[in-house]
Amino acid sequence: MFEELPENASGILTWTWPDFEPYFLELLALELTPQTLNTYLQSWTRFGTLIGEVYQRLYVAKTRNTADPEVEDWFNTYLETTYSMAEEADQRLKEKLLDSGLEPEGFDIPLKKMRADAELFRDENLPLQTAEEKMASEYDEIVGRQTIIWNGTELPLPQARVLLQDPERMVREQSWTLTMERQLADRGAINELWKRKLDNRLRQASNAGFSDYRSYMWLQKHRFDYGPEESVAFQNGVAEVVVPAAERLRHRRRESLGLDRLRPWDLDVDEDGKDRLRPFETATELIEGTGRMFNQVDRRLGDYFQIMVDGSLLDLDSRKNKAPGGYCTTFAAAQRPFIFMNAAGTHRDVETLLHEGGHAFHSFQVRHLPYAQQRSVGHEFAEVASMSMELLAAPYLSRQEGGFYSPAEAARARRQHLERVITLLTSVALVDGFQHWVYSNPDLAEQPDRCDEQWSLLFERYNPGVDWSGYEDELSTGWHRILHIHQVPLYYIEYGIAQLAAIKVWEQAREDQGRAVDRYLYALSLGGTRSLPELFQAIGADFDFTARAFRPTVALLEQTIEDLRQVEAAA
Repeated sequence: MFEELPENASGILTWTWPDFEPYFLELLALELTPQTLNTYLQSWTRFGTLIGEVYQRLYVAKTRNTADPEVEDWFNTYLETTYSMAEEADQRLKEKLLDSGLEPEGFDIPLKKMRADAELFRDENLPLQTAEEKMASEYDEIVGRQTIIWNGTELPLPQARVLLQDPERMVREQSWTLTMERQLADRGAINELWKRKLDNRLRQASNAGFSDYRSYMWLQKHRFDYGPEESVAFQNGVAEVVVPAAERLRHRRRESLGLDRLRPWDLDVDEDGKDRLRPFETATELIEGTGRMFNQVDRRLGDYFQIMVDGSLLDLDSRKNKAPGGYCTTFAAAQRPFIFMNAAGTHRDVETLLHEGGHAFHSFQVRHLPYAQQRSVGHEFAEVASMSMELLAAPYLSRQEGGFYSPAEAARARRQHLERVITLLTSVALVDGFQHWVYSNPDLAEQPDRCDEQWSLLFERYNPGVDWSGYEDELSTGWHRILHIHQVPLYYIEYGIAQLAAIKVWEQAREDQGRAVDRYLYALSLGGTRSLPELFQAIGADFDFTARAFRPTVALLEQTIEDLRQVEAAA
């Protein structure tokens, strides 16, 4: 089978379906017997990873510069000529294996996923899925163009958000207002795009024989071990246990800042009036410091990260026309991860690189598994890999440990991170609850103004204590700014489930880091060969995300936050 994929003069991979099809037909014609099973799976893995590599490299190129017309053309060409055909081919290869009755060793979970995919697959959904990919690019283009002018300089919004950490309240308010004005300017465009997306999604569910999109996506996401009821239990647990803790944090913040009320631009600034943390000036400094921290956690992780540095597998700077957010993807054929983010010189950037580094280490850890289907991991456990790494690396933030800060600054950074863990859980419940409402009430959700109303109601449930008066439009359109709602529907509960497990990993590391890291890496190495509860058990965590699980977690977080405050005060 082919070993290399051709690039054009601009470095863009140019293979499309006609180039791949002969290899698919050869694989489809192979007689599948116990004797040929290994050859079939190996060839399928090679075929699928090469197709995947073309898509991922085009996607990376597209997100690195959303305004490059050549990349845009090739990305759309791939979607129009290859995406649907590759999806159909993959499904036929799954059906061939299922029809054979053969069950390869270590394939219990992959086969379960294949059976679900077979139940869902419909030819008429392939063009709809292609259209959804294109609409995801439209969203990136809209958001990627958003900038503000600050003191005569054009700033991409990720860079503008740094101003929200300025001790001067007027600076924060003005920059926040400019950012909101710019985002609201695209309100109509995002609303129009939303209506098209929602209609597309509902049609996919209907074509597959489902009465609602939530049930359809639950099976598509291979959520075999929990249902919508458990997600609602998560939301209620957050409201019962975590929201009061978040309120306590906001109350302290308001008093420390000497304010009679907290406004939206008061949430990122240091509550003691200190200037923002400045961990690095350049991406090189970010890479070097984070690399030292990974080495402190475990030399194996440092070696993995160095492979990425040496292979130019990091794009970290924020710039105009770069897609929003951050991600780690894997170039499947090369078996190398790639990290994308929008760094602007803040501590959140350090946390983001630690987070995405966890995903990258997961990619390295599953390379030993022989077949691509075994390397595929559900989002819930994938996020355990990333969120655990944030917490495992945090003790090494001080310069004397290889990181970026003085001991007092490191304690401050860790405290603020743990405070954000609490507010993250409330945000997860908010976004998850909103998406459940959308897909349980599609007739209402197709009206953007009704989405605005529902978002505002849920926001008040999970984020009380902040005064948004006079900025009701900015509040109600918050769902516009959640990338997952627009690009990866019903994805967000994964962050909450994973955060609870990650805190358990961190708790174990406080007792015996070497053993905790060994357990972490072993669990990652299992890939997709175990069920979700089994993976959680391997890492030393219960698969429980009810109020019962939140109580000890919140108690640990609040006590550690207070301990870190004492370290800050003593330094």
